[in-house]
Amino acid sequence: MRSYQQLFRTPEFTPLFLASSANVLAQTIGGLALGTLVFRATDSPLLAAVSMFGPSLTQVLGATFLLSGADRLPPRSTLTGIGLAFAATTAVLALPALPVWAVFVVLFGQGLVASLGGGVRWGLVNEILSKDGFMLGRSVFNMMAGLAQILGFATGGILLTALSPRLCLLLAAALYVVSAAVVRLCLTPRPPRAEGRPSVAATWRANALLWSSRPRRHVLLGLWLPNGLVVGCESLYVPYAPESAGTLLACAALGMFVGDVTVGRLVPPAVRRRLATPLLVLLATPYLTFVLSPPLPLAAVAVTVASAGFGASLVQQERLMDLTPPELSGHALGLHGSGMLTMQGVSAALAGSVAQLTSPATAMTVMAAASLTVTATLGVAGRRDARPKRGVFPTAPASRPSSE
Repeated sequence: MRSYQQLFRTPEFTPLFLASSANVLAQTIGGLALGTLVFRATDSPLLAAVSMFGPSLTQVLGATFLLSGADRLPPRSTLTGIGLAFAATTAVLALPALPVWAVFVVLFGQGLVASLGGGVRWGLVNEILSKDGFMLGRSVFNMMAGLAQILGFATGGILLTALSPRLCLLLAAALYVVSAAVVRLCLTPRPPRAEGRPSVAATWRANALLWSSRPRRHVLLGLWLPNGLVVGCESLYVPYAPESAGTLLACAALGMFVGDVTVGRLVPPAVRRRLATPLLVLLATPYLTFVLSPPLPLAAVAVTVASAGFGASLVQQERLMDLTPPELSGHALGLHGSGMLTMQGVSAALAGSVAQLTSPATAMTVMAAASLTVTATLGVAGRRDARPKRGVFPTAPASRPSSE
């Protein structure tokens, strides 16, 4: 499958795409509104950063205890319930009397729910599309995320000049309801991909199986660490440019869109397989210029160029699916998503802490340097893996995990 026309003719792909678009719009508008609300209330770069990326911090708990549900729950009902849960909790965040500590309790709950949703959604994409269509399908979802973030952050920035952050949060809650409705009305019921009930033990067994392969470990770490550290830079846009954070976030989304189009559609597969490390280097390097505290136009250019490097995740996701048996595809993609988002939340907290002690520009430079260091380390480890048997990688046994 090499054309967008073929992709959107695939049954159920379009409604899942539209529901995910509404979901990303809700996340971007709601995240910007909440970050602005918390920063105005506390004047704290740390709390503002964590409020925007806080749900990511609890993804590791979901990956540890809940992720077996990604392949063992019916996808349509699960995604509908998750959308409604996010609508309700986002509406709670808009309550005028809600104290800051309660905001983070709600974000904790959202993170647990989201850790399951990613595995269910991406496992369903893998199920709907043929194997040769997965790469193109994921690239289209990533492109959609980039465009939706551009629209969401730009719209959110405009709305915040005319409306209060709380009204913007209510708009985000309404978009979550739309997403849940599209899933419920337009997708057909499907059985779970794996047998047995979701349980903590089943989650641990599948995690251990996925982690047991050294090449798979390096792919997962490559998906989690370098881009997570760069998201720590993004989490500081509000304190770096309080009145123009929406512009920087929109530029980051534009760069990500360009990178995904290039990697997913234009680069030949033989070339694409060698691009993961160069793209990760591109992702972090422009942020080193923030050591000079560039003005907004130069900062916007640096952010746009850097974000094209997020296209590395497409190469790494394709590699992960090559190394994973089909009955664990949702779990593997959920583990990738949960680990990545957890690292993003940790990086947001770390970046906010450094900014609290120094400045947002200094913290962004430190996070970029850390990302480059990790990329170099993983690149060396990957070459060592390939040295004994070049091009040969172990895969997990193609058997279903035992039922609980």
